[in-house]
Amino acid sequence: MNLVLFEEHELQTGGLLVLSDVRAEHIRKVLGLLVDDSLRIGMINGTLGRGTVLSIDAEAVTLAVQLDREPPPLVPVELILALPRPIMLQRILKQAATIGVGRIHLLRSAKVEKSFFHSPALLPEKIRERLLEGLAQATVDTRLPEVCIHPLFKVFVQDALPELEGCRLLAHPGVLPTLPEVFPRSKERILLAVGPEGGWNDYEVSCFLEQGFAAFAMGSRILHVDTAVAVLLGQLALLRTLTAG
Repeated sequence: MNLVLFEEHELQTGGLLVLSDVRAEHIRKVLGLLVDDSLRIGMINGTLGRGTVLSIDAEAVTLAVQLDREPPPLVPVELILALPRPIMLQRILKQAATIGVGRIHLLRSAKVEKSFFHSPALLPEKIRERLLEGLAQATVDTRLPEVCIHPLFKVFVQDALPELEGCRLLAHPGVLPTLPEVFPRSKERILLAVGPEGGWNDYEVSCFLEQGFAAFAMGSRILHVDTAVAVLLGQLALLRTLTAG
């Protein structure tokens, strides 16, 4: 927890924040802060700043909060993911929040097990928990990514996808161009579609291609979805830096 996050309603009159949960325990036992020490702090979906310890004991930690900084721009990438296994989903949500992805679409694919859509990992409170973990790791952002769940692939492709803006890229195994070959030279946002570990099926690929996606391959190795997402986000960030200006 490199950044202590709090809800707007927790902030009391005069900029006081009283913590008595795991955040207080982290401040006491992990950070080892004392009165007059300060730490990074941020209001969820709001500004960032510092919190100065006014009092600390076994019951609670009271901070004087001063917020004076806006979070940086979000990464210009919107993720479209075939719903992965719950354990991988939790990792991806955390990674995406840490990196600064603004929106994630989770959808059904032919190779996605139906049971995945009934996993507790998809409960709003569980999703929020993973996203907050990612933000706390990043230290510089407070904005929770929007997570959209689409249980029907065809409905997503026909109704939701046409409304999304950006350069459209489809990760898929096979003899295809590499990411640098399909990467746009413009600065527009990117819609990145990543399928299950077995890849999208032919029908799904054709649907994406009809919607203007450019397919590319990551190489001959089959990666876990969470690994693939992290690698792709890193590659996109590097390519955008190299082609800037």
